[in-house]
Amino acid sequence: MNPKDQLCINTLRFLAVDAVEKAQSGHPGLPLGAAPMAYVIWDRFLHHNPKNPNWFNRDRFLLSAGHGSALLYALLHSYGYALPIDELRNFRQWESKTPGHPEYGLTPGVEATTGPLGQGFAMGVGMAIAEAYLAASFNEAGTEPLIDHYTYAIVSDGDLMEGIASEAASLAAHMKLGKLVYLYDDNHITIDGSTDLAFSEDVGKRFEAYGWHVQAVEDGNDLAAIEATIEAAKAEAARPSIICVRTHIGFGSPKQDTASVHGEALGAEAMAATRDTLGWPKEPAFHMPQEASEHFQGAVTRGRELEDAWEARFAKYRTSRSKNAAKLERIIRGKLPEDWDADIPVFAPGEKKIATRAASGQVLNALARRLPALIGGSADLAPSNKTYLKDFDAFSGERPEGRNFHFGVREHAMAGVVNGMALHGGVQPYGATFLIFSDYMRPAIRLAALMNVPSIFVFTHDSVGLGEDGPTHQPVEHLASLRAIPGLTVLRPADANETAVAWRVAIEQRGPVVLALSRQGLPVLDSERYPVAQGVPRGAYTLADAAGGEPEVILIASGSEVALVMAARDVLEARGIKARAVSMPSWELFDEQPAGYREGVLTAGVPKVAVEAGSPFGWREYVGDNGAIIGIDRFGASAPGGVVMEKLGFSVDHVVEETVTLLGRQR
Repeated sequence: MNPKDQLCINTLRFLAVDAVEKAQSGHPGLPLGAAPMAYVIWDRFLHHNPKNPNWFNRDRFLLSAGHGSALLYALLHSYGYALPIDELRNFRQWESKTPGHPEYGLTPGVEATTGPLGQGFAMGVGMAIAEAYLAASFNEAGTEPLIDHYTYAIVSDGDLMEGIASEAASLAAHMKLGKLVYLYDDNHITIDGSTDLAFSEDVGKRFEAYGWHVQAVEDGNDLAAIEATIEAAKAEAARPSIICVRTHIGFGSPKQDTASVHGEALGAEAMAATRDTLGWPKEPAFHMPQEASEHFQGAVTRGRELEDAWEARFAKYRTSRSKNAAKLERIIRGKLPEDWDADIPVFAPGEKKIATRAASGQVLNALARRLPALIGGSADLAPSNKTYLKDFDAFSGERPEGRNFHFGVREHAMAGVVNGMALHGGVQPYGATFLIFSDYMRPAIRLAALMNVPSIFVFTHDSVGLGEDGPTHQPVEHLASLRAIPGLTVLRPADANETAVAWRVAIEQRGPVVLALSRQGLPVLDSERYPVAQGVPRGAYTLADAAGGEPEVILIASGSEVALVMAARDVLEARGIKARAVSMPSWELFDEQPAGYREGVLTAGVPKVAVEAGSPFGWREYVGDNGAIIGIDRFGASAPGGVVMEKLGFSVDHVVEETVTLLGRQR
């Protein structure tokens, strides 16, 4: 290793461990061991512009092993991103830009929020998919490509142990994502101790079995070997690559190759010894040698040149392919075409009932014809979820321009991959399965909300009304669980027309959205009679108000139960009880409305009854202490959907009975 490279690597190491030491919190082991491979990626391969972290054709770099965040912050600071040294000194402190695990949108240059192990692995797969799709859709044969970048990641033992990584690795190989290059930090240590305690597989053979291009580097400090394997990985066009790099956690410290260096500061004595071993001065902390600084700053010049060259190619593209260029510029900016919603259907009321999953399928296909960025698929449930885009091919290694994704029975990876596609930009991704299986996806859904990315999650079979599959497939607590996630918008439309508007909301939202859709057919609301288009975006609205005065009771429902409260309202009105029926497809959207609007829908002092075929958890906020909630506090049962609903209390008679009882108590 030449002296300048050694100087730069040690600079990265000690910027990271000094940050951990000052905070007395963090993970110094990974930066000490993995700095050489990170340096090779950033110094020899990564196409990026530190002064414009959002340059679209940049390579993406993910630290899936997010516990080693101090290394990423050292890289970002050193290579010229807007992350001053004071932020490294403020590592893991309140309101710093250097949190304990990398956070997208907070720190310039951080491509994804990583920390929950395996998530970064899956998101990288999504980024590579987005690159492949956009390249196939917009690159012009015979000219230098506009979309041409790689996704690199450093992954850890912990990432590879998590099941999401197995799902995502299998999918990546099947899709032949040749621009995906992962370096495995094979340091043999986890928090418990040696990986041998729980992890004895041959990782290389495992990934060969998936269909990956596998290489190994025996010495994590051998820059030439690391560089050669990355070159070979880039030359492998038809397979994703993993490079197993044998490193030593806590390299150069007295705690090298021990679990204790994984998650705690070195301490003064070990820090001093590490500096001696690696030939680093005792003072000052956060030392940046002039020679290293000058070398790192070369990335700023290179980055500007790379982006300028790309802009020049784009200028030529605008001349030769003006329509395509305008389309690409629009989707890069996340802008919708003016007529994007022109084909969204309006459903006519009548005797025929329509499941909201079926209506969703029609809306989705109408949107796809005008939104080339809209891509996605289902976890082996497309016929049930109604999410297949009928006019388009399926994405594959041979047809990367395809817009339908067969994710297979891989819900956890699907959610992470969808997040990766959303993070990449230029596409509007969605993933679909049954609502019950959102349990498999929850960590990735939570990250989507934390990152505020526009991932759309389509969940069908949204209640016990799905019927005969029984309690293993009938969601009860899932709506409440999803609504508990900050920053996630959950929409449970009441009919086909609410579903159409819900999709419009999902496309226009800048954050993640869940659509919860029925298996069973539901009556269609007359969109000319009821203010569906205006009401759904506001989260809740009055469908039918009390006749001849202020209501004596307000009936509230979402989804399939809206038809139930509408019918119950008619019965109550016939009995002389003034009742208002409210559809409430989204708590989150309703909570964002001005107080005056919310009061106009859920008038204070009026008794309220909420009806939803799910856990009653959370509804008390809307009905108050004196209101009633008709929900489900048990698991479902295997029987026809209508029978299950009636047996569990979702009938007009039961809603009327509970309402009359409530009013009787309050008189």
